[in-house]
Amino acid sequence: MPQNPPRTPALSRRSLLRALGGTAALGALAGCGVPAAYVKAGDRAVTDLSATDHRLVFANWPLYIDVDDDNPNKRPTLDAFEKHTGISVDYIEEINDNDEFFGKISPALMNHQSTGRDLIVISDWMCARFVRLGWVQRMDRARQPNVAKYLDPLLRSPAFDPGRLYTVPWQSGITGIAYNRRKLGREIRHVKDLWASDLKGRVTLLSGLDEAFALLMQGNGVDITQWTADDFHDVCDEVQKQIDRGQIRRFTGNDYTKDLVSGDVLACQAYSGDVIQLQADNPDIRFVVPEEGAELWSDSLMIPDRAAHKANAERLIDYYYDPQVAAELAAWVNYVCPVPAAQQVLADSKDKDTAALADNPLIFPNTAMRKRLAIARDITSEERVDFAKRWNAIVGL
Repeated sequence: MPQNPPRTPALSRRSLLRALGGTAALGALAGCGVPAAYVKAGDRAVTDLSATDHRLVFANWPLYIDVDDDNPNKRPTLDAFEKHTGISVDYIEEINDNDEFFGKISPALMNHQSTGRDLIVISDWMCARFVRLGWVQRMDRARQPNVAKYLDPLLRSPAFDPGRLYTVPWQSGITGIAYNRRKLGREIRHVKDLWASDLKGRVTLLSGLDEAFALLMQGNGVDITQWTADDFHDVCDEVQKQIDRGQIRRFTGNDYTKDLVSGDVLACQAYSGDVIQLQADNPDIRFVVPEEGAELWSDSLMIPDRAAHKANAERLIDYYYDPQVAAELAAWVNYVCPVPAAQQVLADSKDKDTAALADNPLIFPNTAMRKRLAIARDITSEERVDFAKRWNAIVGL
């Protein structure tokens, strides 16, 4: 969800497409209101060349796969897959923003053409749009025994893709609260602690609608798996109130980390993976899953329509669900691992630092934390334009 991984801080979520709920053309596509945009199930596939053409094209975000410390051009897990299977992977780090990438490949998809990609990774709230439009192919789980066996039960059936038929999580994360324990001088346990008087002017919230709304709803005691329009407007009323009283310093993209490190901000909405990285240099920075709960989100793998190497893509997805491989990837990216069985692999490592990752609840949430995590239902196409208009007016987009 809501949720771009820890890429370059300069990459803002304040894209024009999201600010407007999509341009007139793309907004219509998102709503499935244009019959030509929707692709029927029988029109999504082409002849699969995997058996004779041993390659695939994999589009992902920057800094979202393990690399060799001595040679950043080498990706150990991906290199091992190529060696083991004989399948050549053209790995492209081209996704910098969900909406931007949607705009890049949507003309081909709506016109029943190949995108030139066999596998893509985008955030679940955007995956929901692709699934509704019929722009992705159903995966063959018979080719994916590891996915069937090892996918985290918490992630198995989001509202937009029951049973995960069209999507498989690449990595997950938690949207919670980060704060500087030493400078604040106390703990934070609840979402509404952000509105305390000693934090006036020292709080930031995420600017993106899809990134921000769920945690704020949870602070109001809302079940985010089935929230309503009234719940959304209650959040907007609360945020506007806090702006008016000077509580909120600003709204941010990934750049909230700079404010937190500098001390200009004492508490903020944050992503679990970012905080793990910050804690390496500043142990005073804490991450909390509030007692009311926090949002569990994923960036997920999908096979777009007319992909020429579907079976190869399915094989690569299943490879990353082998606990050994999932553990190696998790040790590098430090987000919530969608393969709980990878925890024991890390715990058994002879490397002390690697073994310690197995005990990090921000990579492998413990039982108590898991009970407080939920996947938010996505914003529907019918809701998006009006909701984005109100949220963006508040945020100043």
